[in-house]
Amino acid sequence: MTNQKDDRLISPDNVDSEETSIEKSLRPQTLGEYIGQDDVKNKLNVYIEAAKQREESLDHVLLYGPPGLGKTTLAMVIANEMAVSIRTTSGPAIDKPGDLLSLLNELQPGDVLFIDEIHRLPKVVEEMLYSAMEDFYVDIIVGQGSDAHPIHFPLPPFTLIGATTQAGVLAAPLRDRFGIVEHMNYYRVADLEDIVKRTADIFQIPILESGAHEIALRSRGTPRVANRLLKRVRDFAQVSDKTNIDLEIVKYALNKLKVDNLGLDDTDIKLLTTMIKYYDGGPVGLNTLAANIGEETDTIAEMYEPYLLQIGLLKRTARGRMVTSKAYDHLNYPMPTKHERD
Repeated sequence: MTNQKDDRLISPDNVDSEETSIEKSLRPQTLGEYIGQDDVKNKLNVYIEAAKQREESLDHVLLYGPPGLGKTTLAMVIANEMAVSIRTTSGPAIDKPGDLLSLLNELQPGDVLFIDEIHRLPKVVEEMLYSAMEDFYVDIIVGQGSDAHPIHFPLPPFTLIGATTQAGVLAAPLRDRFGIVEHMNYYRVADLEDIVKRTADIFQIPILESGAHEIALRSRGTPRVANRLLKRVRDFAQVSDKTNIDLEIVKYALNKLKVDNLGLDDTDIKLLTTMIKYYDGGPVGLNTLAANIGEETDTIAEMYEPYLLQIGLLKRTARGRMVTSKAYDHLNYPMPTKHERD
């Protein structure tokens, strides 16, 4: 089932045209400017420097992790560091082999092809990538019927960077062709605070340390969410005639927006309270949970669960999802007895 992107304020997948434009203006150009993901950056710096010294294209790169963590930005940084051009697309945008061939045909030696949501590539396109990635050629059939004949189409050495939120669903032959595989983790509060301050500086938004820290705390470990919350807090500050974004206006604005001190919004709380009130905290099957809260299973699994799991409010078991004692405490619900939960 195709995942529909929701319209939550804190949803890292909810990107309109204004948001896309803003993100482009905020994107760092080098690894040195890129805040956070230090382990990934340090390794990439070695791989890039080695490839440049050998005068080779960088090996193919797979970046995976929850949405909104900067996978697209990092792909662009890699291209900048390699001093090559980058072509960007997404899995759903490549319907047939001809679409992929058109993209590959435009690449120059060393260029980067970035495919977001690479797990959503059609099977026939994915299989075409195998020879393109490994041996830098594709074989295509032209003509029809008795006139059909194969053409061997050589390609220049290039770097494929794939981004996905679901590395586990990638076919093994595709996954194995990536020489560099890196997991993007949720950001530390300190890194998010630096990102908020950098964004505020770019947009000339006066912000105090306390305000930046509070926004970072409520940003779900995600830079895209942090920048979006900053924009909304700015609106409240402007209407309230505040000269600076301080702790007081941040708390006021985010409470009005129903983003709590852990970054949870109404949907997160609905998910957890449904499990607590109707299923004694679980275990609950994903399909049952989705039906109860009116969300797609893919949406829950890809957008809500990762953060709730990360901060320890939810856990997965063989029998289904379960709410943790930390979630009971956070939502001020009494913890059920073992007998009640059994």
